[in-house]
Amino acid sequence: MQEKKVFYITTPIYYPSDNLHIGHAYTTVAADCIARFKRMQGYEVYYLTGTDEHGQKIEKTAREKGMDASDYVDGIVKGIRELWETMLISNNDFIRTTEPRHKEVVQKVFQRLFEQGDIFLSQYEGWYCTPCETFFTQRQLIDGKCPDCAREVELLKEESYFFNMAKYAPRLLEHIAQNPDFIQPESRRNEIINFIKSGLDDLCVSRTTFNWGIKVPFNEKHVVYVWVDALLNYLSAIGYLADEEKFNHYWPANVHLMAKDIVRFHAIIWPILLMALDLPLPQKVCAHGWIMLEGGKMSKSKGNVVDPGILVGRYGVDAVRYYLVKELTFGQDGYYSEEMLVSRINSDLANDLGNLLSRTVAMITRYFEGAIPAPGVLESVDNDLMKTAQLVYRDASEKLEKLDFAGYIISSLKLVSRANKYIDETEPWLLAKDENKKERLATVMYNLAESIRIAIILLSPAMPTILERANRQIGVFGDISRVTWDEAGQWGLCPAGSKVKKEAALFPRIDLKTLETTENVQQDKKEAVKPELKASEGPDEKYISIDDFARMDLRIAEVIACEKMEKADKLLILRLKVGAEERTVVSGIAKHYSPQELIGKKLVLLANLKPTKLRGVMSQGMILAASGGEELEVLMLDKDIPSGSQVR
Repeated sequence: MQEKKVFYITTPIYYPSDNLHIGHAYTTVAADCIARFKRMQGYEVYYLTGTDEHGQKIEKTAREKGMDASDYVDGIVKGIRELWETMLISNNDFIRTTEPRHKEVVQKVFQRLFEQGDIFLSQYEGWYCTPCETFFTQRQLIDGKCPDCAREVELLKEESYFFNMAKYAPRLLEHIAQNPDFIQPESRRNEIINFIKSGLDDLCVSRTTFNWGIKVPFNEKHVVYVWVDALLNYLSAIGYLADEEKFNHYWPANVHLMAKDIVRFHAIIWPILLMALDLPLPQKVCAHGWIMLEGGKMSKSKGNVVDPGILVGRYGVDAVRYYLVKELTFGQDGYYSEEMLVSRINSDLANDLGNLLSRTVAMITRYFEGAIPAPGVLESVDNDLMKTAQLVYRDASEKLEKLDFAGYIISSLKLVSRANKYIDETEPWLLAKDENKKERLATVMYNLAESIRIAIILLSPAMPTILERANRQIGVFGDISRVTWDEAGQWGLCPAGSKVKKEAALFPRIDLKTLETTENVQQDKKEAVKPELKASEGPDEKYISIDDFARMDLRIAEVIACEKMEKADKLLILRLKVGAEERTVVSGIAKHYSPQELIGKKLVLLANLKPTKLRGVMSQGMILAASGGEELEVLMLDKDIPSGSQVR
């Protein structure tokens, strides 16, 4: 029997100084998406998350609350575990740095590094940020404050143990050069290379001014620096120095996933520690951007955090996970707003995916007594739909392999969009009126069911309940626990004869105004969204908030065809390429541009404008133009930016 391929993925272990927010949920959901994807590919996945429970900040917070540090973190950790259950996180292990299995590894590693001369005792003087649990030199401070969080730092003088980082710097630079995918994205890799080349100081790896931590085994007045303690969780969780067989089975890790603010620890300190231990380095360290609010980065100290548990209770776990996975473009920051969340649910999930499912089920029920018919002879429009399905499968797979989560979602939705367009092209309601076209109608219905089957598989890593919920309506999956990723890459697996059943909408449309007038929801909102999330207030209403801007989905669109609308002097019908999707837009610019002037040009499209029919033609968006008096100019691009790119 062939041994399964192994895939080891981790999140950072979270600091339990308070309840987690939607930014933490993004990291954990994104890692879960990869874990589920790899399991569907047949990998034996080990997905690790947990909590980093030591340090001065925890000790101080517990003291302020009149609690023992261990009791304090126990309560926070209980809430974190419950949140991950609510978010349907499929982690294989949850490690706490207060566990004996972890403490033992940390002490043994510290002892070894000391004995081989990599750790030595000296005096430390430097600036320390307690919230970040990080030391900084004078030159690293910005206006005398922490360069990461802009809070006050304190000058510390104490006896400490140090780790000789510079000894391993050349080797680390060589590894990064030989493994260009080791640090992702490229902007972070360049940042790390520049930081290393600027010179690595000896790293302070112990403290004596507090007690809440793992004791240095040969000098118990010292506790191990929290970041050295925390990073070793990736080894202790899989049996390092305790279960050699298990450790060798899973190590090295395939992916360490984290937010960009802790990439230096993972891309410099961590690989150097591993080098000192003569262990292989992880294959990939990936740092994603932040989820931003109008007031800036989410921060517990600022109070501008959003509780993901409340959002799941309000909108459902699939919808919240979908929004999180789609929101951050690879390597960039993204913005959260509840209005945008609702907009995504209504447009992507209710209008596009949910409507495709409900229309298909309704037509199969009406035309074929609720049983998916066998397909007949194919026509060119069918072949185009099948080709789209194949391209989407390959592209979604490639995007997930590259940890491009937003790209994966966008690609998967292209099949949904193409299937909706296929309905308009084939007009099954007209086919149903002609008995001689019954076989053609059967082919159309089968192709729609097959498109839904593939789309649901592709989206299931991000939305773990969608397979089961969709299957209750369309019945194309047998045992949903055995569905594989490869099944999305094969056309024709939809079993003819499967029964469909009309049920409640897969994703009901949401009226945010109605929600906001409900007393209970208003109370939830007070708990989940602090004042920093509100739109701009005050008498001057000419300003909009970043949330207002984020609601507009502006995309680059290439004009691939254009013609004048008959009997309408002002209107042009433009055929636009938006990524892999094509759209029709009717625009009142015929007096200013001829069709030939626009073909091949790249314009800016408002893509999430509600479609409307103009003189019998469905217009799917609006192109942007500037006007002054009698003059009008369509906004066009000078540079060759790919169609489908987002305008921010």
